[in-house]
Amino acid sequence: MEAYLMQFIDLILHLDKHLPEIMAAYGHFIYLILFMVVFCETGLVVTPFLPGDSLLFACGALAATAPEGMDVTIIAVIFLVSSILGDACNYFIGEKFGVAIIKSERGLIKPQHVQKAADFYSRHGHKAIFLARFVPIVRTFAPFVAGIGKMHYMTFAHYNVIGAVVWVTLFVGAGYFFGNIPVVKHNFPLVTLGIVIFSIMPLLYEVFGKKLLGKK
Repeated sequence: MEAYLMQFIDLILHLDKHLPEIMAAYGHFIYLILFMVVFCETGLVVTPFLPGDSLLFACGALAATAPEGMDVTIIAVIFLVSSILGDACNYFIGEKFGVAIIKSERGLIKPQHVQKAADFYSRHGHKAIFLARFVPIVRTFAPFVAGIGKMHYMTFAHYNVIGAVVWVTLFVGAGYFFGNIPVVKHNFPLVTLGIVIFSIMPLLYEVFGKKLLGKK
């Protein structure tokens, strides 16, 4: 088990090295694989551990260096569609089966993750769906909690689409324009950690920035 965990951590921190290997092995099926990874990361409450922000960044960087193997427009569309559909799927799972899943004795999901998302949602209201896009783990559970709470679907869809557009544009675009700068390429693990920190900046602003600025 520990060996698998170390392999997974290595995959996340060195996506820049592993993605070309996967692309070489599977060719254009890489697009289907990327679609499924993002769809599952956003759409299934049992897979919050899958890469999100770092995957988008790495794919953007790879598209810049190997456009013949990975087209940046195609991956942007794939990530956009998969993230929107993933959140929508997660919402409906929460709406239809959320209470039963939480009460299940099989331990399909960690209650603390659901509670974390619920607290996040109670603090930020509807805009939590947008903000959650940039917070790992919470991103997976926020739509699920919104479904349980019976948020009006059109309201949910509004924040879902806006959040997906900003998320994909920001991270794929950053990877495409900055991912192949030598200092970034040579320090990709540190950049990956930086991406995670950058991802939670909107949340930090909501929690602390507005208080410091005297805003409600």
